[in-house]
Amino acid sequence: MSPTSSPRKRKNICFDRSSMPQSQSGRSCQGGSYRTGRYVDKVSDLSLFGGLPANHVLVNQYLPGEGIMPHEDGPLYYPTVSTISLGSHTMLDLYKPRQPEDDDHTEQPRPPPRRVTSLLLEPRSLLVLRGTAYTRLLHGIAAAQVDQLDTASLPLNAAACQSAQPGACLVRGTRISLTIRRVPRVLRAGLLLSK
Repeated sequence: MSPTSSPRKRKNICFDRSSMPQSQSGRSCQGGSYRTGRYVDKVSDLSLFGGLPANHVLVNQYLPGEGIMPHEDGPLYYPTVSTISLGSHTMLDLYKPRQPEDDDHTEQPRPPPRRVTSLLLEPRSLLVLRGTAYTRLLHGIAAAQVDQLDTASLPLNAAACQSAQPGACLVRGTRISLTIRRVPRVLRAGLLLSK
C-alpha cells in the first residue's frame, strides 16, 4: 500500500431507528439520497445482534486517498458490526492495540499500533466483525490511492476475493460504506438523577 495524505475530511451521516422513518420498503435515511431500509432489513434477518434488529446506520464516503485511523468502536455498541461496501474496494487493516508496557518513553513520536492482518472489502461485499476481531483488535483504513498485492501482502480473505491476486494493483475509487449495527437501549441520565 502506498499511503497518501488527504486534506479533506471524509463525509458521513449517522442516524438511528428514531430518524429512520418507515416507508413502503422499510426504513430509509431521512433527507438523504441513500435508501438504506432494505440493507438494514437484510442485515437484521441474519440475526447478528442477538436476535434483535439493527437500529443504527453510519454512511461514510471515502474518496481515493482517504482512510480512517486505527480505532475501536467502544462499549456503546453490540459487539458485532456489519459493513456493506458500495462503489470501490478498500483494505481494512486490523491492529493489535498498544499496551502501556509496549511504550518506550524515549521514543518520540509514539509508534503506531502493529498491523496484524488486512481484509479486502470488495464492492457490494458484506463484512461482519465479531468476537476477538471486534472486541480485542483495532480496525482502520490506510489513506491510499492504490493497493499493491504481492504474495507476502495478500489479505486474510484472499481466497474468497476474485480481485485478490498476487501482483494485483487495485486502484481505489469513491467508496460508500454502510455500517449497520445495534445500539443497546441505555437508561436516560434523567432517570438516574430523579431518585
